[in-house]
Amino acid sequence: MPKLTDEEFASRAAKIEWLLSDVDGVMTDGGLLYDRRGHVVMRFDVKDGLGVKLAQRAGLRVGAFSGRSSRALEQRARELGIDDVIAGSRDKDADFNRFLAKHGTEAGRVAFIGDDLPDIVVLGRCGLSFAPANAAAEVGTIVHVILDHDGGHGALREAVERLLKARGVWKEILAPFTFDEA
Repeated sequence: MPKLTDEEFASRAAKIEWLLSDVDGVMTDGGLLYDRRGHVVMRFDVKDGLGVKLAQRAGLRVGAFSGRSSRALEQRARELGIDDVIAGSRDKDADFNRFLAKHGTEAGRVAFIGDDLPDIVVLGRCGLSFAPANAAAEVGTIVHVILDHDGGHGALREAVERLLKARGVWKEILAPFTFDEA
């Protein structure tokens, strides 16, 4: 997919209603840790979590899209107030179609962050597509933006910042966090 000019990126960013993120490899580093009882322990980056909250503050709805189901994802989604969770997906294309129908939106109004082969079909359909720096090589050839951060280490936050800056709302969203020395 050809990379977008700044103007094309900004135009598409203005139309985005949803930020949808893969989980394993984007919201986490993709590693699976098991405790002694065999339960999966997942590591989520706090900065990515703030990114979710910043996106929501800017009026975007945020969803998590995973091929696996996990209690850890359910808990993190609750903590962040994520608007929709699609878990246990075996057919991301079909599940994405159901997502679009459920929310009355279209693919061009969704920004998606994915990192591996099962994400390609959705990445190719969205208005904006992002991949972490450590995404599969095949993913990097079809996304609009390859991020500087790895999955689970700030990639989601970076995508949010780029999206909000392109929409012209970054300074407004950042205002509650600034310090005035006056």
